[in-house]
Amino acid sequence: MATTTAGPGEDISCPYFWPIGKGKHLLLCFSHGRAGQGYLGTFDLGKARFTADYHFRANYGPWMHGSIHAPSATIDDRGRYLAIYNMKEGIGVKHEGWDGVMSLPLVYSLAKDNSLMVHPVKEIEKLRFGHKELAARPISSNKEEVFQGIGGKAVEIKAVLKPGTAREVGLKALQSPDGGEYTVIRFSADNKLSIDTSHSSELKNLKPRAPETGPLVLEKGEPLELRIFLDRSIVEVFANGRLFLGVRVYPTKEDAGGVSLFSTGGDAELVSLQAWQMRSVWPELKGKEGK
Repeated sequence: MATTTAGPGEDISCPYFWPIGKGKHLLLCFSHGRAGQGYLGTFDLGKARFTADYHFRANYGPWMHGSIHAPSATIDDRGRYLAIYNMKEGIGVKHEGWDGVMSLPLVYSLAKDNSLMVHPVKEIEKLRFGHKELAARPISSNKEEVFQGIGGKAVEIKAVLKPGTAREVGLKALQSPDGGEYTVIRFSADNKLSIDTSHSSELKNLKPRAPETGPLVLEKGEPLELRIFLDRSIVEVFANGRLFLGVRVYPTKEDAGGVSLFSTGGDAELVSLQAWQMRSVWPELKGKEGK
């Protein structure tokens, strides 16, 4: 996970401080300047002093506008560092008696070099059904390919891409056939991954939001590995085990569930793509599964 610098005067609210292994502790918290973030470092129990090695962000855009907010975290009986973030509503969305949803449960762990890794909990795979798969294929420059039978409103997509010479490569999801609504997940040659919600919704009062954009540096020859989770009003993206992005979206069209691949400014390659419909954990929503 790319490290970042804390902003001047940032506070540490909603703190969760747990050991993460290899003699390190992870402090997850909320800042009233930039929302969810954390510090990894070493805790000296005798001196009651925590020394941070580096800082990271969980939210990269405005923090009260359809985005990751504050975390909760714990250690489970297997020693995993588990976290979950609440996700705020977009500005202009009407709601009464409720406000916000929760992210998927995440597992934070350490790589060999003590950089932070982040993945969805493996248990989420128990919700999969209706598996679909696409064969490897080139993604021609400045072309978009819409896939029949791939997509939906509550879906996991696992895609491996080689960016090649492309300036940008990625997917459109929650896409309506008329092209009126879609959410863009793109990786750019300047080592940035973003979720662009500019065309995600036609809600009249929803205030536009800048793309949620985080740093992702691929090593030479390393493919882009995406796990994308769509759940009607939320999009969560895990990239190469090093970056997690999450935003709220509000498609209005009943048929906004399509998926397409695109490449701009050069050719790219799809190595593999798998997709699953996802079951609901709520009994009252069972009738909406696969729809």
